[in-house]
Order: sequence, then C-alpha cells, then structure tokens
Amino acid sequence: MTEFSANEVSGWLDNMQASLHSISDANDPFLMIGIRTGGVDVGKHLHSSLGLDEPLGELNISFYRDDFSTVGLHPVVGPSQVPVNVDGRHIVLVDDVLSTGRTVRAAMNEIFDYGRPSRITLAVLVQRAGHELPIRADIIGHAIDIDEHQHVSLNAETMTVSVGQKN
Repeated sequence: MTEFSANEVSGWLDNMQASLHSISDANDPFLMIGIRTGGVDVGKHLHSSLGLDEPLGELNISFYRDDFSTVGLHPVVGPSQVPVNVDGRHIVLVDDVLSTGRTVRAAMNEIFDYGRPSRITLAVLVQRAGHELPIRADIIGHAIDIDEHQHVSLNAETMTVSVGQKN
C-alpha cells in the first residue's frame, strides 16, 4: 500500500486553490459543488481557502449512476443540496478521485436537472489512469498511474490519500 501524507495532500490542495483562483472572475463568480462524499470534503477545504461567498453545493449522485443496479444505494449519504440557481452559472464540480469517469458523468446529469450552467470546470484531488469515459479534469491536485486492480481513497479526517488493492 502507498500512503500520501497530509503535507503532500495539503500541497495538492494549495495547487488546486491557485488554479481555481486564476480562473475566478469577480464579475461572474463560480459556484462550487462537491460530489458526496469525498468531493464534498475536498470542496470544503477549497471553498474555505478561496473565501467564496455562496455556500458549497453537495450532490448525491446515487440515483444517477449507470451502475446503480450493481452497486446500489449508499444509505449514509443524504439528499443533494444545490443552494442557488445554476442557470447560466460557471460551476466548479469537485471530486476526490477521478477514476472511470462514471461518477462525474452522473454528477453532470444531476446538475442539468437543476438548470443549464454556462460552463462546468472539473477539479479533482487525484486523477488516476484507467478512464472508461472520455472525461478528464481541468484542475488536478495529483495525477497517478496505478494498476486497474488498485483503489485510491481519501481519509478526510487526516487528509491523507492511500493506494491499495480493491476489495
């Protein structure tokens, strides 16, 4: 198993913050939305460090997944919360790990149920190889190329990232 320390992850978050700061526009501020659960954890750090005025949105994409019948619902995860209108807005969609692309696809489907944003920027803490869909992040904390049988996970309490074998 490979572990990335809180200091390493903090550096990744700092780089993401700098990239997000460079795309911010005072005349057209973006709305940040995190994908539960890890994307919300990453989003909270970025949202706080950027000092954004509007609350962080949260998406529960369980019902939007194309593999819902095989993975089922995650009973701990609550309903989505998108606090403002997304029509015509620049959305920064945040997730902890971009792997196959299916979670991001589901999140975009749900966002469009709330309205039609002008643009969606994808920010991920870790982008790994092995995408199944043509989805890539615009802002990446760390890119990693690991075996398809490995899994990347964020420990939100310690803000560390581990790479290990899938269960």
